[in-house]
Amino acid sequence: MFVVLDDRPLVAGGCVACFEREGIAAIAVEPAEFQEWFELVSDADIAVVEGFLLGTVETRRQISARIRSRSRAPLIGLIEAKALTETLDLFSLGFDDVLAKPFHVREILARSGAIRRRTKLTEQCVDISGIRIFFDGRDPLVNGDVLPLPRRERRILECLVLSRNTRITKTQIFNRVYGIFNDEIHENVIESHISRLRKRLKERLGIDPIDSQRFLGYRLKDVAAEGAPQRSTEEAPTSLAQGPDASLAVSIIRDEENGDGPLRSNDYQRLGDVCPV
Repeated sequence: MFVVLDDRPLVAGGCVACFEREGIAAIAVEPAEFQEWFELVSDADIAVVEGFLLGTVETRRQISARIRSRSRAPLIGLIEAKALTETLDLFSLGFDDVLAKPFHVREILARSGAIRRRTKLTEQCVDISGIRIFFDGRDPLVNGDVLPLPRRERRILECLVLSRNTRITKTQIFNRVYGIFNDEIHENVIESHISRLRKRLKERLGIDPIDSQRFLGYRLKDVAAEGAPQRSTEEAPTSLAQGPDASLAVSIIRDEENGDGPLRSNDYQRLGDVCPV
């Protein structure tokens, strides 16, 4: 998610609209209200911000200093036209880069990605489980071939890669993809996106590379390190399908095959401690 600050609401709103057309979450914050807003935002939400864009702002010095006190996200200045004096002034205030109009959202993504690589906050690309993921807006490569993905699913895949050493919750993914103050969309939409993403990856890889655990979140499995999972014909589903809970077991297996859809509440209560979900 990107944060845009500009004294001109129309300019800030237009910049946010450009990001949204590319499937990137962005919000516009009034510079006069930034100090109060920044104090109220938690550290976890600040960590979601991928970059701060400052346009025409009278209090650039104060705002840039406040941002640097809590975040190492790229700080990019937006200017109306190339001007050496203004560019040098912004760099002296601690800005990481300066862009003159006209510019494209993809250029901002590429520049912010380069800044993060220089500061060792991210990598240019990552190879895991036969998937090569980029962080500049390009579609991933699966087994060497391009896999075209909708923008939201591509962003979710990037989130899973960035958090590949730990699990990431549905809420954390939602905040990165849709923004931390988006009240118009329910975070359950993430489950639908991940279900479709799993299906696309499974068609190319032959296995499901996304591991999910209820209440813990999602993780992208490193198949090369863990070994491709193989189901034995003598596993629990065969034995569960025999006996009084046969109908329940069938419904559980069907839900599992359909992706990461949540179990119905009555099924979960009946399972108890027998089958951890």
